[in-house]
Amino acid sequence: MDLSDLRHLAIIMDGNGRWAKSRGWRRTRGHRAGVDSVRNCVTECARAGLPWLTLYALSTENYRARPATEVRTLMALLRRFMIDERPTLMENRVRLETAGRLDELPDKVVRTIRETEAMTAGNSGMTLCLALNYGGRSELADAAKEIARSVKSGKLDLEAVDEAALAARLYQPKMPDVDLLIRTAGEVRISNFLLWQVSYAEIWVTETCWPDFRKPQLEAAVTAFRRRSRRFGGLLPEETK
Repeated sequence: MDLSDLRHLAIIMDGNGRWAKSRGWRRTRGHRAGVDSVRNCVTECARAGLPWLTLYALSTENYRARPATEVRTLMALLRRFMIDERPTLMENRVRLETAGRLDELPDKVVRTIRETEAMTAGNSGMTLCLALNYGGRSELADAAKEIARSVKSGKLDLEAVDEAALAARLYQPKMPDVDLLIRTAGEVRISNFLLWQVSYAEIWVTETCWPDFRKPQLEAAVTAFRRRSRRFGGLLPEETK
């Protein structure tokens, strides 16, 4: 599988809880199983030459609304993943980045994340971005605040405020626009994920829950993507004749 023709693949990893409940297990067991899918997906994408992969690991809404016990489990899994997967990230030359309001997460979790980011900063392969305590509307609001501060202080002229100025103040300014957005577990919605970056993304949905997502599902998504004609809001050449 070759993914080098995609710049950015983003995945909404959905269905951990449903996967577990359908088997009569606690939701937390689904989250643990989902970690295996993350490992598999990251490794497959890195080896296939994908430049950038973003995974929706935890939304702002879920972080605030989930039961406290489930959140503690998620934080423990996240911290353990950050530590356990360092050899895999290094072996595959993956550089870790994050997007979201990390300052609201537990201090020890943030420290571990920053340590892994620093350890992988020199890697020259795929960039893996984990969206943590992330919301697309929050990202745009935070970018707008930065622009307002810059205009107020005189560092930015009001007439210079354009799309490029806002994009430069997003959580990951170097993040390319999303080419393909995958959502698992059959839900057909964006769920406040990368609202700016998915403006012209192709969307592919699978009924497969995230713990069962593997290479065959990834290949099916990429095959579907390559069959589509991307218009980016315009017309194809043959449509203008």
